[in-house]
Amino acid sequence: MEIGARMARGAMWMVAWRVADRTLGLASTIVLARLLVPADFGLVAMAMSVIAVLELLSAFSFDTALIQNQRAERRHYDTAWTLGVMFGLFNALVLVALAVPASRFYAEPRLDAVLYCLAATSLLGGIANIGTVAFRKELQLGREFRFQVAKKVIMVTVTITLAILFRSYWALVIAAVVSSGLGMIISYAMHPYRPWFSLAGWHDLFHFSKWLLITNFLNFLHQRSVDFIIGKISGARSLGLYNIAYEISNLPSTELVAPITRATFPGYAKISVEPAVLRVMFVKITGVIALITVPAGVGLAATSDLIVALALGRNWVDASPLIALLAFCGVIYSLQSNSGAVLVALGKLPALAGILAIQAAILIPALVWGAHEAGVRGAAVATLVVALGLAPFALTLVFRAMDLRYSEFLAAIWRPLVAGAIMYAVVELAQRSWRVDTFLEQLQQALALVTLGAVVYASAVLALWRLASCPAGAEEYVLEKLQITRIFRRPFK
Repeated sequence: MEIGARMARGAMWMVAWRVADRTLGLASTIVLARLLVPADFGLVAMAMSVIAVLELLSAFSFDTALIQNQRAERRHYDTAWTLGVMFGLFNALVLVALAVPASRFYAEPRLDAVLYCLAATSLLGGIANIGTVAFRKELQLGREFRFQVAKKVIMVTVTITLAILFRSYWALVIAAVVSSGLGMIISYAMHPYRPWFSLAGWHDLFHFSKWLLITNFLNFLHQRSVDFIIGKISGARSLGLYNIAYEISNLPSTELVAPITRATFPGYAKISVEPAVLRVMFVKITGVIALITVPAGVGLAATSDLIVALALGRNWVDASPLIALLAFCGVIYSLQSNSGAVLVALGKLPALAGILAIQAAILIPALVWGAHEAGVRGAAVATLVVALGLAPFALTLVFRAMDLRYSEFLAAIWRPLVAGAIMYAVVELAQRSWRVDTFLEQLQQALALVTLGAVVYASAVLALWRLASCPAGAEEYVLEKLQITRIFRRPFK
């Protein structure tokens, strides 16, 4: 089907974008980790948590509303831009007013000056060209790729340059402001749309976006409450460790799943009136996500010590167990990530809000208890336990909304999960039997373990697929793209 092909091409563009984005970002993180200390990252994380709370007041996701509404007109685009400018200015002013109270809350005297500077990012973000939403709406994701990569290159270049010059947290702060300004300029250079002030389409936008505001708020509680809890209970260093560990451990979900979801959501919106087609597409995409993210997440968990030693250095040794715990958590969330896009496309935002509300209501007390009892590691354990315990409940609500059977979902993910478990066991055994001391030996071990894990996982997946009589699904899709399906479909002799 044409829409399926466009979704697949779009997903490839978005994965390419995230690979480029993360390659640049990871290189930046490695360099910055050598130039700065955990407390620097923790201080900026405190500031960003305050900004994130404030931005919830305007988190209507008008871009999502424009994509979901297949009949959106110019008045809707102009209204979305006008509201963005208004909310951006409001957020900037309120952030300035909250700078001193936030500094007192965290008992961090440097925080107020940081917030004064970062207030500019809210205004610059609101002024950006709303026309770039058309890249996703019309599945023109090659242009979206170029747009996002251009902004990332600027961000990384400016941040590293300033870190070399200042060797302090100010490098992160100033880079955020400069990058926001340049990103705004690029948005107008890459799309000819020129918005103007108007509120003519406010009623249509708010009718849909009011639920997006609620879901964004609940999603914030679910994802960002840890910043406040660890920052308040354990301080800037622990928060810096957790944030870097979370960033690394969730690379599969943030760098692979997120772009796939970003590309497939417009397609889901277009086929939302065809439930049977939507279910088939959902299961197929979920299978592809599992095939990619399970080995990536499991591999990060198995090699967390090596990752810290090679990439971060001695200042970050306490991040190793956090990466291992949160990597498993990332796998669980990645298998559910496709669900939210479908619910939004179907307009079933109350169901999504219910899922997020229950997750937040359970996770926040668990994080407080875990941080009090065992510090930052306790918070990581709490995050993993809650993710594992709530996954069946969340998926049940999604399946009811789609009229999808559990058996169809499990058929798409069981082979990657079993193969991932086999890979983890083999890599762990190999790692324990191989002692290394020098940096070069660690690098050699890392390359060998990555190769071993890839071979074991691919072999296990293909063997399980053959034993299951080569069903249609993610494995078949990937092999078709590689044009080697016939080889693996040959019967055993």
